[in-house]
Amino acid sequence: MSGETLPGVERDDPPRIVLHVDMDCFYASCERLREPALRGQPVVVGMGYEPGDTIGAVATASYEAREFGVESAQPISQALDRLPRAAADDAAEDDTEPVGYYRPVDLDFYQSVADAVKEILHDCADVVREVSIDEAYLDVTERTAWRRVPDGDRTLAEGYARYVKQRIAREVGVPASVGVAPNLSAAKIASDHDKPDGLVVVEPGEVREFQAPLSVEAVHGVGPVTADRLASMGIETAGDLASADPVELREVFGSRGVELHERARGIDDREVTPTGRPKSLSRESAFAEATDDDTKKRETVTTLAADVAARAQNRGATYRTIGIKVVVPPYEVNTRERSLSGPVDDPGLVEEVALELLAEFDGEAARKVGVRVSNLSFASGEQARLDGWDEEDGVGGGGSEANGRDGDDPTGRGQASLGEFER
Repeated sequence: MSGETLPGVERDDPPRIVLHVDMDCFYASCERLREPALRGQPVVVGMGYEPGDTIGAVATASYEAREFGVESAQPISQALDRLPRAAADDAAEDDTEPVGYYRPVDLDFYQSVADAVKEILHDCADVVREVSIDEAYLDVTERTAWRRVPDGDRTLAEGYARYVKQRIAREVGVPASVGVAPNLSAAKIASDHDKPDGLVVVEPGEVREFQAPLSVEAVHGVGPVTADRLASMGIETAGDLASADPVELREVFGSRGVELHERARGIDDREVTPTGRPKSLSRESAFAEATDDDTKKRETVTTLAADVAARAQNRGATYRTIGIKVVVPPYEVNTRERSLSGPVDDPGLVEEVALELLAEFDGEAARKVGVRVSNLSFASGEQARLDGWDEEDGVGGGGSEANGRDGDDPTGRGQASLGEFER
């Protein structure tokens, strides 16, 4: 679907509605979720900053840290020169000299947060393309529309995008920037346009005008090398690229030059293609305040179990594993799960197992609880017998993702399990 139409030509189909959801400084946001005192402070996530370390790099720097010249992929020694490490582990009150709060990479924890976000995205869209741990495209054409609300102040699509943002903030607790546009490349540009925690809507017919004043590097697919070559041709903005001679671009860049030219003009016919079926289905609920009320926790888990089981049925999925998540203050993530002898579709069993696993946390305060079914199967066939399942409670040595993990395992699976509510 393009961002412009030939004069006098009407579309048979309405313009596509694409959301690009990009989590802002995701690793740093996760650390703030675990340590609320870090909010508003310069946070640097990386490795090599401990005394005696000689090598390391920045994985993520919060926007506050970027103000001091700290950037992703920067040598950690350079980051420490520009923003010394705070002496205390916890966020300080008021330092006379600017300091940063350095934290090690904890991929297991970040993945668990990302899984909770992606669960919301899959619930809000019929088609989701997960690009990375902190980025995804959503096709919500069937969920909303480009027409304006009665007062004409905004489109329904903008309202829906705001709903997605608010669900992520409310249910997971991390910020996201969202771009809304009639195609993938424009949605990506829109999400980058007003960070952090931004929401930018580019309506059909406005894509080319919106992109025109932006640097040519804003066009999806233009990297530094391509930008340099374009600059040597006198092309420095997206508007310049849109007005350039496509024949000349093809001579220099091949078919890719024509593709970039079209994107600069607001034309991008690529569809949002899904990245595959989910590996699990889950639902979580946070309490307004941490609670040790066992009845309240059980009632919440019962509701979540029914919802998760219903969603599995709606997708025609059976499951081999049932699990729970319990987040205790300050932000210690505990997971428990139980594996069955074969795939089943049994809502009553989901509730029963979830409540049995929850009993281990009776009397403990909880900030959030969740229920998950995993090891999904979408193939038809007989369900397993319900006798003789294998119990795997507390896989991963207690399931506390907040403690003792240095994140140096690139697979994010340094311990046996997982209880992360992953897709």
